[in-house]
Amino acid sequence: METSQSIEVCTPPADRGGPSAPEAGCDLVTVPTRQGLEAVDILRRGAGDAVGPVLHDDGGDTLGFVVPPGTAAAWDVPGSTCTETDGRGLRLNPEPPVEGSDWLLPPGEADLATDPAVLRAALGEAARLIEAADNCR
Repeated sequence: METSQSIEVCTPPADRGGPSAPEAGCDLVTVPTRQGLEAVDILRRGAGDAVGPVLHDDGGDTLGFVVPPGTAAAWDVPGSTCTETDGRGLRLNPEPPVEGSDWLLPPGEADLATDPAVLRAALGEAARLIEAADNCR
């Protein structure tokens, strides 16, 4: 994989590279690692490839799902946060964009961004699975 390659994940393909492309960015939904890993499994088992690039921190405490711009404005899933970013698209290189993080699912191996509604459902299912597993102990 070339380190100079970059992928623009949050601007629709029809809008990439054109001078009239709208301003956009990516948002990042951050969740505890255990719930995030369960959600990744749920998303990957679903119909099609429903999960976009996913970051994890070096401490192993959180996962971050790249979601389309505007998600942060309406994000209300307990136990998670959604951070808004600015700029025209987020260029994701093979190198992680945040110091102290690494890719769980790198750009190019995942969809452009995870659909927020699909992610919300997967996080809810993951929370229920974790609660059920914890109650069986």
